[in-house]
Amino acid sequence: MAARFQFRSLPAARSVVAADVRRLSSEFRREPSLLTSAATKSDPQRGAILIVTLLIMAVLALALTSYVSLNLNSSRLAQRGFQQAAAFNLAEAGAEEALWSFNQANAGSASAWNDWMLASGAAKRQFTGFALGSATGSVKVYVDNYAPTGSARPSVVALSTVEATGGASVTKMVEVTLRRRSRFSAGLMAKDTITFNGNRASVDSWNSDPDNDSSTAPVAYSSSTRNDRGSVASVAVDTRKVLVNQADVYGYVYTGGAPPIVGEEGSIKGRDTPADTRIDPARVATDFSATFPDVAAPLDGTVLTALPATLGTAGTATKWRCPNLSLSGKETLTIYGDVTLVLTGGTGTHTIDVTGQASIVITADSSLTVYSEGDMLIGGNGLANNNTRPSTCLIYGTNTGASGQRIQIVGNGALKAALYAPNADITINGNGDIYGGAVGNTITLTGRAEFHYDESLENLDSGMPFGVDAWREITTGDARAAQQSKFTGW
Repeated sequence: MAARFQFRSLPAARSVVAADVRRLSSEFRREPSLLTSAATKSDPQRGAILIVTLLIMAVLALALTSYVSLNLNSSRLAQRGFQQAAAFNLAEAGAEEALWSFNQANAGSASAWNDWMLASGAAKRQFTGFALGSATGSVKVYVDNYAPTGSARPSVVALSTVEATGGASVTKMVEVTLRRRSRFSAGLMAKDTITFNGNRASVDSWNSDPDNDSSTAPVAYSSSTRNDRGSVASVAVDTRKVLVNQADVYGYVYTGGAPPIVGEEGSIKGRDTPADTRIDPARVATDFSATFPDVAAPLDGTVLTALPATLGTAGTATKWRCPNLSLSGKETLTIYGDVTLVLTGGTGTHTIDVTGQASIVITADSSLTVYSEGDMLIGGNGLANNNTRPSTCLIYGTNTGASGQRIQIVGNGALKAALYAPNADITINGNGDIYGGAVGNTITLTGRAEFHYDESLENLDSGMPFGVDAWREITTGDARAAQQSKFTGW
């Protein structure tokens, strides 16, 4: 190869190079692309990459724009949802403020309705200044009857408003109906078990005082006044706590969790139950709850060293204290007037013991209220109440220990009484009629007894605190418009 490029003289080499240059120049003039082919060979690839890159960037830009928009909308929705929840909570808090004032007044507080505007039986108040992040909240509360009497059920309406910076305000409106809690909200009510051991025992109801006016004549139980509210209730959540067995319940059965046990011949029905239905599911509920406040016996009263044959004076209210009430043989204790008897015997003693042919007789237009911590046995000829209303015979078990008291009622006659002993084990033996109500830790009915719940007992406790009877959120325009006048001008 080296010999090929050897020249004999420099001029000869120059002439050869010059000839080559002329030849290449001529070729480049004929094919200009030869000069640029090396430099431009990858341009189409580079252009394609550029186009793809621009397309990807455009897609990413669109996606990012959509994502940002989505996030902004989500943020707005979240903020709106927060404001909706805050407004709802404010409305409920306003209603609870009214309930608190009711119960403060019920407890005797003179300042219960301070800071409220009171006029024509109504009360209203506005609560403001609630800081909710970028929003502020307020609530107006209107009470239609702040001083209810008897069995009146006052209504509370709360209107809340949440105002956000740069956004529309959010409002919520709720209405709550209140009623006094009752020790006798059900005919037979227990903390634990309710058991029917008899064959074809029955439960129904009637109302001895339908107009809630004790000055009018009471209404006696009969086939024409019989009603289907003979309720049986237990707050227990375990299984086998309400054993209806072979009993017929003409009303409702409530439990705290498990369904009741009903035998092949038992039933739970009402007036509107189809004829071919033995257990009406509409009359069974498993979410029952209740409170069982203890009862304290009065501390005053005339002390008796021995029980006389008669107690009290007709037309007069009297109060007495003695260790126990014990009757046997043919002994009789007759009650005149409105008598309160406090039995001071403690846990483990028999504070009431009626056996043989002995009896306690409550004369017409009289009443007997008994407070006892010890055990009770009412047998013999039992407790004869010559009044139509069971509320004329009230028996309170004051023992506060769990299963610390035993109460046994035995007999085949008619018993008209209301028994409240939330920590007692109550047993009712017999085949007679029982008119009134019973509340205990456990309740056992043995025999073919017919239990008739007096619905008027729900209104017995005038001093009980208020609770929520009904609740609703007012959402429709028409329903809100009907309430709006209550919040205008203040």
